[in-house]
Amino acid sequence: SCSGSKLLPKLPAHPLPFPRLAPQVTMAPAQRRVLVIGGSFSGLAAARDLRDDFLVSVVDAKEFFEYTPGVLRAYVKPKHLDALTFCLHPVIEEKMGCKYVWGEVLKLDGPGRTATIKQMFAAENEVIDFDFCVIACGCNFGPFHKWGESLWFPTVHAEAQPEGSWSHLDERFLEGRRRHVLEEYHNIGELNKKEATILVVGAGFIGVEWVTELRHFFPKLKNTIIDFLDQPLGPLPPAAAKYCKRYMSKNDIKQFYNTKYDAKSKAFWEGIHLPNGCDKEYVCIGVKASNYFMPEETLSKGGPGGGKWILMDMTLAVETQAGNLWAADEEGYARVYAVGDCNAGGISVDGVAPAEWPIPPIPKISYPGEEESVIACKNISKIDKLMYRNQKTDLFGGKLEPVTMHWPWGAGMFATSLGPHDACFVLGANHVKGSGHMVNWWIPAALQKELIETTKINECKDIFIGKWIWHYVHHTPIHLWGKGCGQCSC
Repeated sequence: SCSGSKLLPKLPAHPLPFPRLAPQVTMAPAQRRVLVIGGSFSGLAAARDLRDDFLVSVVDAKEFFEYTPGVLRAYVKPKHLDALTFCLHPVIEEKMGCKYVWGEVLKLDGPGRTATIKQMFAAENEVIDFDFCVIACGCNFGPFHKWGESLWFPTVHAEAQPEGSWSHLDERFLEGRRRHVLEEYHNIGELNKKEATILVVGAGFIGVEWVTELRHFFPKLKNTIIDFLDQPLGPLPPAAAKYCKRYMSKNDIKQFYNTKYDAKSKAFWEGIHLPNGCDKEYVCIGVKASNYFMPEETLSKGGPGGGKWILMDMTLAVETQAGNLWAADEEGYARVYAVGDCNAGGISVDGVAPAEWPIPPIPKISYPGEEESVIACKNISKIDKLMYRNQKTDLFGGKLEPVTMHWPWGAGMFATSLGPHDACFVLGANHVKGSGHMVNWWIPAALQKELIETTKINECKDIFIGKWIWHYVHHTPIHLWGKGCGQCSC
């Protein structure tokens, strides 16, 4: 057509000796959407494991991550809070490639696969839908307060803030949390000047850590710690309890065991050598559920702090009080899972001792929460393959089906600080009283605890070094799963 061009020869209908074949493999369907409720240890672990194959959204009522096991140190050394916290948005969205929603989940509809969320700066509630959901939050530390209020976790529920002891601060913001820590630090400083008497209720690892932190950083305080058990650290091995008792005795911390807390009883105060009471109390016992967005039918009637923990089956899928799956799809597979501190922490059987349950009570700490999160993610991945990818077997020809939970061996690892320069580390404990072994103590244990804290925060920030160290803890077949050294067959 153009000047100087040559006519091209006419091509045959099929330039190849055989006709083009229709593609035999269809395009993969769109990725499924996973809603993760909670941006702490378990929630971030779920997002890390699912982000490559799913569209993951993480919703959290606060704008920041806080390393809860180390927050005690922040109240006596406020600058340490900066090392324990980071804003979630840049990590979840820019590093992890997931979606971050800053808001509070008000209602979760499992059968309908929707969540009603009040975003932080939105005038109206928003309803979003999902294909799978992982619930990874719902536990506070104040068993005697309506909303579970305590120093150890920020007040993040909108309805709880006006009824709280520090209602002038909004701890959904990192600056609000920082201001609260500073206020408490200065309050303790004033008590120290007055040589005030302090009562710590509960000699578990939180109570022991708190009273020893107070002793080190505010040496003029007159500290007393009590517990209704016969030793500190609850059911941990006698060697660890003896080590902590000796440390507290050397540092003039009065200890009273087999003592029930009763603030209204004069005999109680006289029994702990405080006939005139104390200037300040810190309650370091128990936990309280905060699963306010869940329907009553999915919550336990009993358990720590009055119950209302999310019920789950052996696959960690949410179930009802009647024992049925709460959010099953058309093929009967679960779509909503509860991991970490929010769930009931064990699979109970009526009339059977806890030690004989399919899953005995699990401590509400970060390690088993992450272990549960990994198992729930494996089940989500398997159900996705079964429902959407038409895969029935794994790489080795085994049948694809959800796996069941186990009592995590690592749930028996406890690192307890005794001030900044001493600690003890217990390994292999389980639900049996006195189980486990104290394998590290003194300065080496304190350094070990600092290393754990630093590398775990590094992992949660999605930084390579921390991920490389901790990934294999939950993702290797040689991991020592089971019930601890006293109960497993290792």
